[in-house]
Amino acid sequence: MTSVDKKPWQWEEAEWRDKVERVRAGALLRPQRWKNGARCAVALSFDSDHETSELREGGQSIGRLNWGQYANRVGVPRILRLLEKYDVPATFYVPAVVAMLHPDEQRDIVRRGHEIGLHGWIHELNSVLGYEDEKDLLMRASETLERITGIKPVGMRTPSWDFSPHTLAIAREMGLLYDSSLMADEDCYELLLSGERTGVIELPVEWVRDDAVYFMMHRFQSLRPYTPPSDVFDIFRREFDAAWEEGGIFQLTMHPHIITYRSRIWILEELIRHIQARGDVWFATHRDVVSWARDHAE
Repeated sequence: MTSVDKKPWQWEEAEWRDKVERVRAGALLRPQRWKNGARCAVALSFDSDHETSELREGGQSIGRLNWGQYANRVGVPRILRLLEKYDVPATFYVPAVVAMLHPDEQRDIVRRGHEIGLHGWIHELNSVLGYEDEKDLLMRASETLERITGIKPVGMRTPSWDFSPHTLAIAREMGLLYDSSLMADEDCYELLLSGERTGVIELPVEWVRDDAVYFMMHRFQSLRPYTPPSDVFDIFRREFDAAWEEGGIFQLTMHPHIITYRSRIWILEELIRHIQARGDVWFATHRDVVSWARDHAE
């Protein structure tokens, strides 16, 4: 019986240990204080999935493709105006296909001082890809974003917040500074590949700090979660307040086609107002948070 044929309860210890140890959290990278002596770092991010939410599945729904276009026509401009109003930087994770469909959007994001990171080629499910295919797509995505924006991405967020057995090795080969897809901590940490240091730093995410789990729907899959916006604001606010008390990072993930409707965009604005009123915070891109954590960790 091969390991492929075995059930999990039939694995030898070496087999399940190998799976667990493939990608693990290494050294914690937590500075005593953040830039300018701030108590808490705030890292806002937006996953600009746009039309690739439909394209990744091979779908051809005109309605869902138009929903993706809403993100470009209304969502991103609304976000950018809000960030400018409060002088807050953010990071946008952009699939290469989205960048090619909306190149001016990406140039505008960069021109305003925000970061653009890798988010796959077509929002593919990278965790099922072989090494060659995954590396090819990620490298082509990087080349595409650099060609369009003039800036080479230094960080990535995998399209489905997951790694294949090869993802970390590819990120290391590409010389990426960081990833923001995994959930082993609430502070930055170095990623280990089969027990070895990689130099790639993780800025962790969490589903509780993602707007999609509260609002995302798909009528053909009977997926209709809905949480009142006031409750979502309360969750995000509590996450920030706890991060502030601990002197850590408040990291938040949003989507232009989800958070920007009139009944929801106030969540982001009120959250920014709450954070700024609390004071002693440093708003920064994911790139800058990771760089500071790496260089100033205890």
